[in-house]
Amino acid sequence: MAKFTNPLINESSPYLLQHAHNPVNWYPWGQAALEKAKKEDKLILISIGYSSCHWCHVMERESFEDEEIARIMNERYVCIKVDREERPDIDQIYMNAVQLMTGQGGWPLNCFTLPDQRPVYGGTYFPPEDWKSILVNLDEFFRKKRSEAEAYADKLTAGIRQSEQVQRIAFGKEFSAADLQEIYREWLSYFDFKEGGHNRAPKFPLPNNFLFLLRYAHFSGESQAREIVLLTLDKMCRGGIYDQLGGGFSRYSVDAAWHVPHFEKMLYDNAQLVSLYSEGFSWTGSSLYRDTVYQTLEFIEREMTSPEGGFYSALDADSEGVEGKFYCWTRDEIAQAGLDQLDHPEAEAVFCAYYNIAPEGNWEGTNVLRRLYTDQEVARRFNLQPGELQRIVSAGRDRLLQLREQRVRPGLDDKILASWNGMMLKGYLDAYRAFGKDLFLERALKNAAFIKRNLLQGNDRLYRNYKGGKTSIPGFLDDYAFVADAFIALYQATFDEQWLLRARALAERALQDFYNPENGMFFYTSAESETLIDRKYELMDNVIPSSNSTMAHVLQQLGLLFDEKRYLDISRQMLRNVMKPMKGYGSAYSNWAILLLNEVSGVFEVAITGPESLLRRKEIDSAYIPNKLMLGGETGNLPLLEGKFTGETMIYVCRDKTCQLPVREASEALKQMRSVS
Repeated sequence: MAKFTNPLINESSPYLLQHAHNPVNWYPWGQAALEKAKKEDKLILISIGYSSCHWCHVMERESFEDEEIARIMNERYVCIKVDREERPDIDQIYMNAVQLMTGQGGWPLNCFTLPDQRPVYGGTYFPPEDWKSILVNLDEFFRKKRSEAEAYADKLTAGIRQSEQVQRIAFGKEFSAADLQEIYREWLSYFDFKEGGHNRAPKFPLPNNFLFLLRYAHFSGESQAREIVLLTLDKMCRGGIYDQLGGGFSRYSVDAAWHVPHFEKMLYDNAQLVSLYSEGFSWTGSSLYRDTVYQTLEFIEREMTSPEGGFYSALDADSEGVEGKFYCWTRDEIAQAGLDQLDHPEAEAVFCAYYNIAPEGNWEGTNVLRRLYTDQEVARRFNLQPGELQRIVSAGRDRLLQLREQRVRPGLDDKILASWNGMMLKGYLDAYRAFGKDLFLERALKNAAFIKRNLLQGNDRLYRNYKGGKTSIPGFLDDYAFVADAFIALYQATFDEQWLLRARALAERALQDFYNPENGMFFYTSAESETLIDRKYELMDNVIPSSNSTMAHVLQQLGLLFDEKRYLDISRQMLRNVMKPMKGYGSAYSNWAILLLNEVSGVFEVAITGPESLLRRKEIDSAYIPNKLMLGGETGNLPLLEGKFTGETMIYVCRDKTCQLPVREASEALKQMRSVS
């Protein structure tokens, strides 16, 4: 029986439950803790993290499990634990506060506030002795110099409220190709043309950055854009950031060469990377990209999917208290795996060369598997035929994967989040449309049914979280945006209008509860949400595209599909509002830049009606035309389908409210699109 149990024991978040037996008397965010702070006139410690966060675990072991430190925390503070993935609204505010105070942020995030939630001090990870000193000194400062603490809190809170002001930009000139070139040219110097990605370490995949660059290269013909996209995609899926045995990507690489990952695997990264590599395949036909998508989706199905069809959130970086232990191999472990028994005398040497496995290890005495050489280079070195090489590698990979399954597994964060499930649903659909594999559509439909059954209340209200049969947190803007975007994609894959109608209902709810008509943007929190010290916007695209940019995409698509000018006007206003900062910081506005690309290049609306509409959709999807929306079926109620059901299969290519002559064959429709693109 546990020695200590605190109020987190009643929560569903895996991260909060990790702390339920700390000697710290943690509370979840809520009225009980907030009222206690006011009643007892104590500072609040708001400690924010997530279940797969390595340094969160370190600080827990060093400080939050230390009984002496816990005694100080319990006596002098009201201590609140927050799962940033469940409550990004709280995380946004106090991350902003810590960044204003220190110039940097990250997790664990520890922010001290007055009893009324206004911040006065904060930081990220603190060693135990530093933490103990802060706990004592800050409390004494609050008791002895209350007026100074209040004045600083006033100033900091004002800074938080002013840090994300959005100005409504009046209508100006039309969006142009020159705008795109200005964004791209300013951005170009930040890329690493040797190892791919941006020229810095650590390196994050940033899938949306390279999705924009891929499309920009396609439309503009810019050779350097094409070069950096292909280099980055090749280097990432050959590097240690990619799990060469089991598929799937880690969160980031600690070095500049994609070699050593921070080993946690996040659903949102893998969802977006499936979409990116699927589109990369459609653009290039690369078998490397196809294999990456297939292996990553095998990983998602094997390790990140619930029996009901929901997608789990994350896998931890640590196992047995050691980061990466589950994924790394010593040369002795490889020797004991029996690879020399495979049907080739040099099988073990081939496998080690293929995955850069060195006797002394390639990282801290162990080996992170990565591919430094192409298949052709390894085959030549060992005088192997390509098929023979693949048989050796595949058999060796299966052998090691079986052995790995016997190890202590990293912790699984099995909560299910609406926004991240929307991204993964979209990933499956992008893979289905790129490869035509029916299993991918089956998994997408199962997840959509899960969302509909468990996270959607009525047609237009979303819950954010699901675990153990329960939901508890109303959805934020990203939940509405990413699920609506996925439902639009599901309609385009199936021509089942229920999904498009659900997407429209979610967008209408977002317009009612999140939209600010004064500046034309969406708040992150609903008007019905609890009141925090500020109501934030989320504008900049990061490792996840921002909720505002995603909602602008949703409205653009719905505006075209439903011929709804109001949606298009709002989407364009949102884009105008970010044009100025986007030109100086393309990486942080890449999803907005894709929206701009759609405005400049135009979007084809391809209506396919009749008994073979889905077959024709597949044929059209075999060509790479990213600026298209697909609609149709044997019946349908969309404005663009009116009068187009003739009893035979016909394809109508439309753009800017003008349709070309109907055609019967996909090849003819593709010619029409290419002639005006």
